[in-house]
Amino acid sequence: QVQLVESGGGLVQAGGSLRLSCAASGGTFSTYSMGWFRQAPGKEREFVAAISRGGDSTTYPDSVKGRFNISRDNPKNTVYLQMNSLKPEDTAVYYCAAGYSIVLITSGQVYYWGQGTQVTVSS
Repeated sequence: QVQLVESGGGLVQAGGSLRLSCAASGGTFSTYSMGWFRQAPGKEREFVAAISRGGDSTTYPDSVKGRFNISRDNPKNTVYLQMNSLKPEDTAVYYCAAGYSIVLITSGQVYYWGQGTQVTVSS
């Protein structure tokens, strides 16, 4: 059983930056592709970013491409989400996820979820 714990959320003004972290424990981190999702009030959870096991491949939806960057540090069992040029519409609870592959993660098929961290972007 893998446990995922997110941190780094908070309140930021539009145009600002935040870096989220997700620390994994209880499994072999490097065997999982990792991803980030978000869910705004009244909306469905949506895919934000994913990274392959070795970190050599990433993918993003158009809504965050060029502004968000996912990375991972396998020796530290941690995945990061650097968010730049934040907009009010980025406000949501952000969730870390572990899965088999980038392709499956993008469709929401994941093995494990974190508990989420709130990101609020003020205008």
